[in-house]
Amino acid sequence: VQLQASGGGLVQAGGSLRLSCAASGGTFSGYNVGWFRQAPGKEREFVVGIRWTGNTISYVDSLKGRFTISRDSTKSTVYLQMNNLRPEDTAVYYCAAAPKRIIYSQLGVPSSYEHWGPGTLVTVSS
Repeated sequence: VQLQASGGGLVQAGGSLRLSCAASGGTFSGYNVGWFRQAPGKEREFVVGIRWTGNTISYVDSLKGRFTISRDSTKSTVYLQMNNLRPEDTAVYYCAAAPKRIIYSQLGVPSSYEHWGPGTLVTVSS
């Protein structure tokens, strides 16, 4: 499966964006999906992940309440709703897919994921 993230852009602090991760060559059915981000000069970090069943979600504590992951009923697109954005949220955001054998505690580990999209840039101005 190939992944394509979209929806990034420039937004003022306090604004919102919704990122989309579309699957092609297959669907997300049977895949866990995660969002990661990488800010300039920093390592890639986990943002949020959703298990293939759709009913278990792992968030980074600092982002809980501002960021929400969801997947559509056809399981071909996963969304990341980002509210109350801050300048420190500026980064390239990546979506990735991991096989369903990956358990909840492994969702935050980049090596759990087999498929990665090219990323979409989010810039938050102060």
